[in-house]
Amino acid sequence: MIHFPIRVWRSAAAAAIVVGLAMVAPEAQTTAQPPATPPQQTPFRAGVDLVSLNVTVTDGTARYVTDLTGDDFSVFEDGVKQDVTFFNRTNLPIALALLMDTSASMESKLQIAQEAAIGFAKRLRPQDLAEVIDFDSRVIVMQVFTHAATELEQAIRKTSAGGSTSLYNAVYIALKDLKKVVAKNVDEIRRQAIVVLSDGEDTSSLLPFEEVLDLAKRSETAIYSIGLRAADGPSTSTKGFKEAEFVLRQFSQETGGRSFFPNQLADLANVYGQISDELSSQYTVGYTSRNPKRDGSWRRVVVRLNRPNLTARTKQGYFGPTSH
Repeated sequence: MIHFPIRVWRSAAAAAIVVGLAMVAPEAQTTAQPPATPPQQTPFRAGVDLVSLNVTVTDGTARYVTDLTGDDFSVFEDGVKQDVTFFNRTNLPIALALLMDTSASMESKLQIAQEAAIGFAKRLRPQDLAEVIDFDSRVIVMQVFTHAATELEQAIRKTSAGGSTSLYNAVYIALKDLKKVVAKNVDEIRRQAIVVLSDGEDTSSLLPFEEVLDLAKRSETAIYSIGLRAADGPSTSTKGFKEAEFVLRQFSQETGGRSFFPNQLADLANVYGQISDELSSQYTVGYTSRNPKRDGSWRRVVVRLNRPNLTARTKQGYFGPTSH
C-alpha cells in the first residue's frame, strides 16, 4: 500500500533496534541505482491517500491468471465499494528483502539454503531491487538494495551459521528498509515483499512479535515465509516449532503473502521458484478511500472478482491515515 501521510508507531525498544542492531557489512554500503522502468499510463497523484493492493488471482487448478483487466475487480472497504483508480497487470518492478536465518541450528543446512536463495536472486529482473539480510543473534544487512544478481549472490555466499535467532528484529529492520523505497510518481511504484527463511522459533529478539506484526500490517509489504521442517532440524511436534510455524503463518496471512513448510531441504529451490512465479504474476489494484475518517483505524478490504471460478488473494485490510 502507499499512504500519504502515514504515522508509523514504534516503541523505545524499536528505536534501539534501528540504532544498535541493524549492522551493514562494509562491502554492502554502496547502493546501486536501478535502471529506468518503463513509463506507466495510469495517473498517479502524490499527496493523496492511495491504497495499493497486490492481488494474486488463481483458477480452480491453482494456476495463476494474468490476463484480467481493471473491470474484472471490485474493491470494498468496510463494505463500501471503491472506485479503482490505479491498475497494473504483472509488470511492476519489485523491491524485496531476502532474509536468511543463520543461527547455529542452520549450520548443516546453510549451503543448500544458500544455493536455493541464489537461484531465487538470479530470477529477479534487471528492474527489480533486492537486499540481503543475515540474522542470528544479530541482524546484519549483507547487501543493501541493488539490481545486480552477482552482488546478491556474493552476499548470500558470505553468510555463516552461529548464534541464536532474532527473527522479529530482522523482519522489523526489513520493513523499515522497504519503507524508504518511496514512490514519488507512477514510474517509481514497486511491489514490496519480504522473503524470510527460518528453521525455528525466535529466541533473542528485543522486539515482541505483536509489535512487529502490527508494523507489518500497517505496511505495503507482503511477507513470504519459509519454515524448514528438515529431518535434522527441530521436531515438528515440539512447542518451539509449533510456535515458529504460527508466527510465520501470521506474518504471511496478515500481509497477503504465503507460508511454506517444506519437509526436505531439496524442496527449497522449488519453494523459492513458487514465490518468484507469484511475484511476477500479481496485479496491483489501487483506490483512493472514500472514507473521510483519519483516525488510523483498521479498515477491512475485500477484493472480489467479476468472473466465476477465480480466486483473489490479498492482504485483509489496512490502517487508515492519521492526521498530524
